[in-house]
Amino acid sequence: MTYAPTAPPAELRPRARFRDVAAAEWIKTRSLRSTPIAYATTAFAVLAFNLGTAYDSVSHWSARNAADTAAFIGDGIPLQHAYNGNAALVLMLALGALGAFTIVGEYATGTIRTTFAAVPARSSVLGAKAAVLALVSTVFGLLLALASFYGTQAILGTKGAGIGLGDPGALRIVLASALLAPVSALAGLALGALIRHTATTMIAVVTVLLMLPIVLTDGRYLSALLGHALPYQAWLRLAEPHYVSPQFGWTQSGAWTVYAVWALVSAAVAVVSVRRRDQ
Repeated sequence: MTYAPTAPPAELRPRARFRDVAAAEWIKTRSLRSTPIAYATTAFAVLAFNLGTAYDSVSHWSARNAADTAAFIGDGIPLQHAYNGNAALVLMLALGALGAFTIVGEYATGTIRTTFAAVPARSSVLGAKAAVLALVSTVFGLLLALASFYGTQAILGTKGAGIGLGDPGALRIVLASALLAPVSALAGLALGALIRHTATTMIAVVTVLLMLPIVLTDGRYLSALLGHALPYQAWLRLAEPHYVSPQFGWTQSGAWTVYAVWALVSAAVAVVSVRRRDQ
């Protein structure tokens, strides 16, 4: 008499460890050919804005003596060139889209069913996605911020107007620009987990990360309060070399808090939302 091997009951199978789920998500991320292409394209666009602005200043250099150059540095223009607003917006939109596709892509192709069949603990899956996305985007953002800073200052240095990372405000703008990447990516992941439809999610990413900061200004208290709660305006506050407080001003610590709250709440929304759906 022979016996055919049978799989153990589900309740007796070992539960997938979080590090195993994270490793699987890392394999998904690095195995997609579109991932390095998307990150490389984003890096090229951001560097083009930053380095191009620095080169434009050098090519139309108007400083005549050392005093003019010192005034150029004192006004904080090298810091503004290190990472300008256009580059920050490109970074936010690109990383927001990449974060959204981390989950929306699986829903669009139907592979999310396989993922949840392999790991029924959906919160672990989304937690692993958020962890891998945050790590990859943070490393990417930091490398890009450093490349932008040293590249722009090397260009300005040809006129003696470059600064170093130890100069006042330099490290702050590098860190603020670097951390803008994971904040945007996690925001995109949260929107993707909530909406699960590619086109609608992309519209939501553009609206939340780009349109709202433009609409909400510092003219009125409620508008300023809501605007200050957005990542882009937090970056603007941290990147400003010489901040002049408007009628409804805020602090650097408040801007860093906005970063932290967006990252944590976005990750929590992504994890919780997937547990309250049938699929």
